Amino acid sequence: MKQSLQLKLGQQLTMTPQLQQAIRLLQLSTLDLQQEIQEALDSNPMLEVEESSDTPEEKSNDDRESEARSGTDTTDTRTASADEAGQADGDWNEAIPNDLPVDTSWDDVYQSAPAAASSTPFEGDENSDYDSRRGTTDSLYDHLMWQLNLTPMSDRDRVIALTLIDAIEPSGMLSSSLEELFDGLKDDWEELEFDELEAVQHRLQQFDPVGVGSQNLSECLLVQLQQFPKDTPYLEAAKTIARQYLPLLGSRDYRQLMRRTRLKEPELREAIALIQSLTPRPGDQIASGDVEYVVPDVFVEKREGRWMVELNPDIAPRLRINSDYASMVKRADSSTDNTFLKDNLQEARWFLKSLQSRNETLLKVASCIVEKQRGFLDHGAEAMRPLVLHDIAELVDMHESTISRVTTQKYMHTPQGIFELKYFFSSHVSTESGGECSSTAIRAMIKKLVASESPQKPLSDSKITTLLAEQGIKVARRTIAKYRESLGIPPSNERKSLGPT
Repeated sequence: MKQSLQLKLGQQLTMTPQLQQAIRLLQLSTLDLQQEIQEALDSNPMLEVEESSDTPEEKSNDDRESEARSGTDTTDTRTASADEAGQADGDWNEAIPNDLPVDTSWDDVYQSAPAAASSTPFEGDENSDYDSRRGTTDSLYDHLMWQLNLTPMSDRDRVIALTLIDAIEPSGMLSSSLEELFDGLKDDWEELEFDELEAVQHRLQQFDPVGVGSQNLSECLLVQLQQFPKDTPYLEAAKTIARQYLPLLGSRDYRQLMRRTRLKEPELREAIALIQSLTPRPGDQIASGDVEYVVPDVFVEKREGRWMVELNPDIAPRLRINSDYASMVKRADSSTDNTFLKDNLQEARWFLKSLQSRNETLLKVASCIVEKQRGFLDHGAEAMRPLVLHDIAELVDMHESTISRVTTQKYMHTPQGIFELKYFFSSHVSTESGGECSSTAIRAMIKKLVASESPQKPLSDSKITTLLAEQGIKVARRTIAKYRESLGIPPSNERKSLGPT
């Protein structure tokens, strides 16, 4: 085949470094954004935190002239009304300048920037070290070892206790039976008696939390019942049920329980209430993970009959370009120092514009969500309207992928509580009148029906389907079962109880 040269015209979308940075900042959560800002402050001398006292009235004329000369930008937090949603101009990426050619690579832009320091919380946040000073990081194993070190024991008993603690699961139960543990210890001490192992286990079961190191649920409950005073009402009945009739209690066969225990209904109710006050998984009382806090990105408040949407000003510090460093940049100078300053100045401007674009996009999307879900804000989850990403994308003239990035790991503070923006999107179910009902609203209705049901005769999935059909909502029984399971509500046979006292 003969080789030849050909010219061809075509269009290709290439993402500039500015656009890549804006998209990355857009999908960051609040905590990740704070780390990103701190890294930018550490690596770019052109960026600085704007002090709260620097109001426009307090700025000197020299500062204003310097900012105007150097093109200083600052990040801004804005407030919008839900009625104004969708009226902002154009897509968010149009606000990003295109100062460099499209084929510029990211490394070419930041080759002179120093390496970023390790990510640390923003220094101005006085509560940044709250978890490290007050959080509990000890596991159940550490908690038990701490108590074991304070308990006087012989060397043999201490080795047996260490073996038992090693076999305790995070739930507080033993992962192996005492017989299996005894066979393992028998290899080291042939004269070891099984009673010695049981005695050490009984001592461990008195550690905090009480009942830890038990072989099964029955043993765990009995150990906890032993802590009650002997004159506790219905204590013996509770011990009998925990020792012999836990399967009947689990299946809620109260008729059979009353026949076998020879207890009347009020007595059985009191004994069951005593058992329900116990902890079936004692290890769960020891928190082994760090506490996670949700910081809302958006606040929603009703003022003078209108729902107002405002970005949280505390999620990120206000940044600006250092006017002193910016004034040192010389256009015609091509020295290494001047090139370094110019590159960092351009990088700082991009970063500030990306932050501003993120704030504007988040505000527009949140405002549209509030406009669509006014019923939820006024009346709760039962008034939630069906909403999908495409609906918001059309209102703000953006792509659905952009809406997905904005609503992921972003939280809204409302009078109804704090919710992730994804919470307001749900599928729909048709109604008899030809309308639509949100799946979130149906879940709220199911939760309300179950909360008001009779304890002696709980509502079945078929009955809930009938009750919703009477309200004009057509939902299949299997859909009710799926929604009920997603709410963590057990089936009707497991919700049955003897009723209130």
